[in-house]
Amino acid sequence: MPDVSVNGSPARVPAGHTVADLLRAATGSPAPRGVAVALNGTVVRRADWPTTGLSEGDRVEVLTAKQGG
Repeated sequence: MPDVSVNGSPARVPAGHTVADLLRAATGSPAPRGVAVALNGTVVRRADWPTTGLSEGDRVEVLTAKQGG
């Protein structure tokens, strides 16, 4: 199981896990609306989430859009 960082917190993910798998585990949806993902400082296109694998030491940032002022 690779050790990764998700929003600055350590996490273990099963081998072969993708960005979509990580989001499904966290939110119940593989492609929640209003969410952007960066992997090791690079934005991952939503279309690439299902095929972007996670590896040991990866840094994942999950950003959620918010409304209001």
